[in-house]
Amino acid sequence: MKKIIHLATCNTCQRIISEINPSSDVVLQDIKTDPLTEEQVVAMKEMSGSYESLFSKRAQLYRKRSLNEQSLSEEDFKNLILEHYTFLKRPVMIVDNQIFVGNSKKVVAAAVEVFSKV
Repeated sequence: MKKIIHLATCNTCQRIISEINPSSDVVLQDIKTDPLTEEQVVAMKEMSGSYESLFSKRAQLYRKRSLNEQSLSEEDFKNLILEHYTFLKRPVMIVDNQIFVGNSKKVVAAAVEVFSKV
């Protein structure tokens, strides 16, 4: 499976997708128009190790809801990601059983390398 989970209106996601230059067999999933399923979130957690690693603490709703002042559990992170797409750290790039989460230079460089080999 080759998939990039992104937000179509996010300039950073678009820049990273153009860097990866995905082949036609890569599935692009816009989480605003095609929301994540619980099965997808659970599968991503299995690959990444935790729901917190998939969670964006930069999301505006994170501070707006004062979540930054709370101690959140793994179940809380999972439920928030399922509740609103803004809580997913983007983009999420998946190649087989490898997952790359977020837009740090190191993560993007590793994803570009893996996508270029498949």
